[in-house]
Amino acid sequence: MANAPQIKIPATYLRGGTSKGVFFRLQDLPDSCQVPGAARDRLFMRVIGSPDPYSAQIDGMGGATSSTSKCVILSKSTQPDHDVDYLYGQVSIDKAFVDWSGNCGNLSTGAGAFALHAGLVDPARIPENGVCVVRIWQANIQKTIIAHVPVFNGQVQETGDFELDGVTFPAAEIVLEFLDPSDDGEEGGSMFPTGNLVDDLEVPGVGTFKATMITAGIPTVFVNAEEIGYKGTELREDINSDAKALARFEAIRVAGALRMGLIKSPEEALTRQHTPKVAFVTKAQDYTASSGKTVQAGDVDLLVRALSMGKLHHAMMGTAAVAIGTAAAIPGTLVNLAAGGGERTAVRFGHPSGTLRVGAEAVQVEGEWVVKKAIMSRSARILMEGWVRVPGDSF
Repeated sequence: MANAPQIKIPATYLRGGTSKGVFFRLQDLPDSCQVPGAARDRLFMRVIGSPDPYSAQIDGMGGATSSTSKCVILSKSTQPDHDVDYLYGQVSIDKAFVDWSGNCGNLSTGAGAFALHAGLVDPARIPENGVCVVRIWQANIQKTIIAHVPVFNGQVQETGDFELDGVTFPAAEIVLEFLDPSDDGEEGGSMFPTGNLVDDLEVPGVGTFKATMITAGIPTVFVNAEEIGYKGTELREDINSDAKALARFEAIRVAGALRMGLIKSPEEALTRQHTPKVAFVTKAQDYTASSGKTVQAGDVDLLVRALSMGKLHHAMMGTAAVAIGTAAAIPGTLVNLAAGGGERTAVRFGHPSGTLRVGAEAVQVEGEWVVKKAIMSRSARILMEGWVRVPGDSF
C-alpha cells in the first residue's frame, strides 16, 4: 500500500510575547484549508502534533504547553481601514480539536510584525526608519488591534533592549492597543454578562465563591486566591502537578462559562477549552518568581495567576492581561479591590514569571461600564522561516 508523501507549506515559526506559534499567509495554505472547516483543523493539528496521548507533541511544532500549541493565519484585510485580518487557532494538545473562540494577546504582537515580514502591509505605509502603525482586524472576536511596530532600514526591528518577564532575552518593544475590548465580540453583550461586578458563583461539588466575570480582551472568571485556598504566590509546578486542583479549576471554569452564557451545557466546555480563562487574585506581597528573582510587594499593585487550556500559565496571557487591566480600572471588581480599590488608569501585577503593566481607562455610559482602549507592551521575533511538512493525506 502506497503512503502519501509529505507536502510542504510556507510557514514562519514566531515568538510573540510569552507565546510561540506557526504563522501562515492565507494564500499559502492548501485550497481546502483556505476556508474554515475540518480540513483546516486537521492541518493545524498535524502541524502542531496533536492529538498526542503522550502530551508531548514530539511529532509536530508544538511545545506541549498552551503557550506553544498555536497557529495563526494572516491575510490582507477585508475590513475598511485595516491592514490585515488575523485569525488565531488554539490547538488542543491531547484532544482532536482546534478552539477558535478567542484571541491570543501575545501572538497579536507577532501578527503585527508578521504582517510586515509577509508583505501584507502597503509598502507606502512603512517608514524607512521609525514606527509602522499596523491596523489588525482580529477575526475571532471581531475587534481592532493596533500594533506599533518599530522599523529599521525598512524592515521590522526585532532586536532591542526591551525586557519582558517570561522571555529570556531582550528584544524590540511593540506597543499594542486593544480597541473597544469591553466585550468579546462573539456574544455582543455587556462587559459584565451577569450584570454584576461581583457574583456568588456556585460550583457544583466544589463550593460557592465570590467572582468577577468579565468579557474584555477574553472572557475571564476572577476569584480571590484566599477563598479557594491559595496564597496567590504559586508557580506553575505548585498547581499543574496537582490533578485535584486542576479538576477544581476546570469546575470553576465550566460554572463561570454557564453563568456568562458562553455555553448552554457543561458538555460544551469540552470543545471550548480556550475560553473563559480562570484567574485568582490577591493583594500585593513579596514572592519569588520562576526565574528566582524576588518580586517586592512595593513593585506591584496586586498578584494574579491564570490558567490556560487547563494548566497554570507560566506568565500571563496577553488577552487575560487586558481583562486584568480593564477590571482593575472599574471600582468594586475583585481585581480592583485586590489592587487597593479606587479609580486607576493602569495597573502593574505580579505573575509567576515577574511583572507586567497594562493600562485601561473605564467610563460609564448610560449606566454600563465601557473601556475604549487597553494598552500594553510586548515583543516579537522570528525563530525560523521556510516550510512546514505534513503527510499529504493528513487533512
